[in-house]
Amino acid sequence: MTNVAGKAYAMNVATPIPPGMSWLTRFVFMVTRAFKDSLAPLLGLGLIHFARWVIVRRDQWPELGQPKSHLTHDYMLFASNFNGTWDQYVDAFSDTLPAGLNLIWQTSVRFPQSIPVTPFKNYIRANQIDTNYYYNATPGSGQRDIKCALRLAYDLRQAAAQLDTLDDEALGKLYAKVLRDNQGGLGSAGYAPVPSVATTEADRNRARAERDLRKTGAMTAARQLQPVPAATVHASAANADVTQRIEVGAAVDEVLGTQSRVDEAPPLEREKAGVGGEDA
Repeated sequence: MTNVAGKAYAMNVATPIPPGMSWLTRFVFMVTRAFKDSLAPLLGLGLIHFARWVIVRRDQWPELGQPKSHLTHDYMLFASNFNGTWDQYVDAFSDTLPAGLNLIWQTSVRFPQSIPVTPFKNYIRANQIDTNYYYNATPGSGQRDIKCALRLAYDLRQAAAQLDTLDDEALGKLYAKVLRDNQGGLGSAGYAPVPSVATTEADRNRARAERDLRKTGAMTAARQLQPVPAATVHASAANADVTQRIEVGAAVDEVLGTQSRVDEAPPLEREKAGVGGEDA
């Protein structure tokens, strides 16, 4: 998928704004820059690399040889890089900054509000533009991986500066301190699976197809789950074939070269009560 580079996902969303309303969005941006604490919940999300909103007027789009565009709306371009899945990111945005998102996107055409989240996801998906080329310098590392690596590098430089003045005991204590302080950041980097953006749409199509099949009678109604009788549950846990159990245990002991100590375990409560055990 072109939107994904290793653990990172690139999102680009362009939403139309009526020309007479774009000034209001610019005013919101000015207020946000003046009161940066309003974005504190967003800055606290560890999965976000960055997020940026830009207003592009209808006459500001670049001309690269294509026919001149005659647009009737300005556009707000939202660009962001993040770790994790598309759904996780949109859910986190909606949960963390619902009022802020409503304020920023309120002038966009047909914006449904950020809560409930399903219409919001549909709106983002409908206006998202796939990334044709996405380069990431650290594809195998998330934002937290990079922060932990930077902290480890700093601590190692500080420790290296003291090496000439430390005896063996002090060096051992320093090593233990660096290891203890950075133990959460010593994991190996690697790629993480990222589900397709179209997963939700595929589930919706599948559900729609199943409903249509049920209407035509080609598919039976959904199964009705019934509770499993207690006797069946007890029987499934009973040691019905003791001989077979002994043979399996002997085979395992032979392969491992050890002696099983299963018989030393205390009996289960149900066996003490004579329920479902060998004496039942």
